[in-house]
Amino acid sequence: MGVIARREFLRLAAAGVILPAAARRQGRVGAARLQDAISRITALVAASGAEVAVVWRPLDAAAGEEIRIASGLRFHAASTMKLPVMIELFQQAHDGKLTLDDTVIVTNQFKSLADGSPYTLSADEDSDGETYRAIGKPLALRSLCETMIAASGNLAANVLIERLGVANIKRTLASLDASGMEVLRGVEDQKAFDRGMNNTTDAAALATLLTSLGRRRAVSPAASDEMLAILKRQQHNDEIPAGLPPGTIVAHKTGWITRILHDAAIVYGPRPYVLVVLTRGLDDRAAASRLIADISRVSWQLTTDR
Repeated sequence: MGVIARREFLRLAAAGVILPAAARRQGRVGAARLQDAISRITALVAASGAEVAVVWRPLDAAAGEEIRIASGLRFHAASTMKLPVMIELFQQAHDGKLTLDDTVIVTNQFKSLADGSPYTLSADEDSDGETYRAIGKPLALRSLCETMIAASGNLAANVLIERLGVANIKRTLASLDASGMEVLRGVEDQKAFDRGMNNTTDAAALATLLTSLGRRRAVSPAASDEMLAILKRQQHNDEIPAGLPPGTIVAHKTGWITRILHDAAIVYGPRPYVLVVLTRGLDDRAAASRLIADISRVSWQLTTDR
């Protein structure tokens, strides 16, 4: 193998695209082991009293090598809808419509999907202090994307959605066969929320998006790598990462509103896999976080001996 080819091989292996020899030797997860995991997850869900959807799938899954529990059940998407916003940003950059270093003037006034009336976001309900401090000033699209994903910034998300266009985000979702997710609007549009005009998703759609990213097929291999790097810098790590051995690399996006908590991830263990857990109905967010972490722990054991 030449020097350049070897460097590329090592880069892909580090990204989890080429599996290490130990993972290849391990082979697929058998039906009995999958059923045992399903039983354990189902018991956790039943004990919690929550509505829960789960998808688990290795990035190199063989036919039938997956777990699907209520995978088509629709939930309020919360901040998981920021994942296709990021993909659309990179798609438009790939198509030459913009560059990631282009800037946009930050505003905090948006039109409600319900009736077109203006609304603003509250800094007290956001984890996005940097973007609020930049209101009236230019910020790079790259910086807004980083904040939207890693800090789950709502203002950054709305500014990007205004720039990119909801219709374009919808087209990109369709092109990736993620029909179970629908993006209608930005976040914190209370009038639209009250009328049931919400961004929604199922676990299958999020798993599809993450599988495309993990296999480096979202936009382009280079764009997929850059988006995965952003997801790995996620600052909210009390759900799927909390059920994993310390130091495990996870590329993921969380989402939460009242009585809703989600996490959607690629877990870079010995054999990388996608795990999506959506929950609804728990008043105690800490309890919902523990439930997702427990499901994550069961999922980890499918591709390891621990």
